[in-house]
Amino acid sequence: MSANSASSLMTTGSISKRIIAFAIPLFLGNLFQQLYNTADSLIVGNFLGSSALAAVSSSGNLIFLLVGFFNGIAVGAGVVVAKYFGAKNYELVQKAIHTIVAIGLISGVALTIIGTTAAPQILIMMGTPADVLPSSITYFRIYFCGSLAFVMYNFLVGILQSVGDSRHPLIYLIISSVVNIVLDLVLVAGLNFGVGAAALATVISQFISAFLCLRQLLKSPDTYRIYFKKIGIDKRMLKQIISNGLPAGLQNSIIALANVIVQSNINTFGQMAIAGCGSYSKVEGFAFLPITCFALALTTFISQNLGAKEYARAKKGAVFGIICSITMAELVGVVIYILAPKLIAAFNGTPEVVSYGTAQAHTDALFYFLLAFSHCIAGILRGAGKSIVPMLVMLACWCIIRVTYISIVVKFIPDIQVIFWAYPMTWALSSITFLIYFLKSDWMHGFEKRA
Repeated sequence: MSANSASSLMTTGSISKRIIAFAIPLFLGNLFQQLYNTADSLIVGNFLGSSALAAVSSSGNLIFLLVGFFNGIAVGAGVVVAKYFGAKNYELVQKAIHTIVAIGLISGVALTIIGTTAAPQILIMMGTPADVLPSSITYFRIYFCGSLAFVMYNFLVGILQSVGDSRHPLIYLIISSVVNIVLDLVLVAGLNFGVGAAALATVISQFISAFLCLRQLLKSPDTYRIYFKKIGIDKRMLKQIISNGLPAGLQNSIIALANVIVQSNINTFGQMAIAGCGSYSKVEGFAFLPITCFALALTTFISQNLGAKEYARAKKGAVFGIICSITMAELVGVVIYILAPKLIAAFNGTPEVVSYGTAQAHTDALFYFLLAFSHCIAGILRGAGKSIVPMLVMLACWCIIRVTYISIVVKFIPDIQVIFWAYPMTWALSSITFLIYFLKSDWMHGFEKRA
């Protein structure tokens, strides 16, 4: 085993140092990801106006609906790699990563076809306003022309993170973020090419980051290096990847579908509501940074340690990660609550837009600790091979209950606050359910029971 491989293992050394050392690059990577996503909206909102901003905003949930499924598969695939890497079974690591690459290539092509052909129909079904619809379709179709890059980037990053490498994905994300922002400034702000140019900038930057990830894996240590001639689907690995990844993929898509329904309810309040809530969602994305980085770090940490049968270490790491995540998420929430009007106005200074975005921030921001707790437990359970549990909990709480509540109550109380309160209410329900399961179940022996 190479020194590089050894240094990537999270089964030895200080638990807190291992988790934090892994989480910090993830945090910074997510930060740059959020910055360049935000740059799209900032530049579009300030240079093309509230209508164009609404077009980009209305596409967000729909994009996650389609991309989220494959991202979930990527997370599940990473669990398989991390398990074998922690157990030092490098032959199976090799089989897993080459199966993952093959799945990514097939998925990228499929998503391109689905995304570019289904755009108009789905946006119309969402009730996207007629004055926003043409720009939304343009943005959506151009965005999904880059599906292969998006999917491959997430699958390749999943491989790197599963073996404990969160540094290289950070570097590549910084590079692609800079490229995206520069292209936005040139094409949208400078040449005034419209919302399609913002989507094109994102596509180009994503192709760059996917290429850089692939290049890194072509020269990585033998234990997890990609060889073109080995790319293909191993049936045993495919079964494991689907078993771990399908629940996470379905979870992402179902939650996104619920958010699409929520977005359709927001759309009924008009263009300003769409722009205001879309601006808030970009601000809220910064609250997700500590949440997602610790959830992903915990998934890798738990997978490697349970693969190595380090049960006590896995439990201690889980508790530490949860405490760090909820603390940081809540601190960000307090900042967003206080600065909400100024943060929303940065996207578009129209008073009505600012009013809608601020109202949602003041309703949701102080409850981010609940969101963090739910995501951390979900990450822990996925790392333990129990990805069906978070899927079912989030399906029930974040989809069925959330959509049912909004659909019924909005009819009797036609106030957008009804929609805003749906989020903290369902975060609380999922957190309570996860807490009970975490304390009462034998979640640490999921791999053995499956074997």
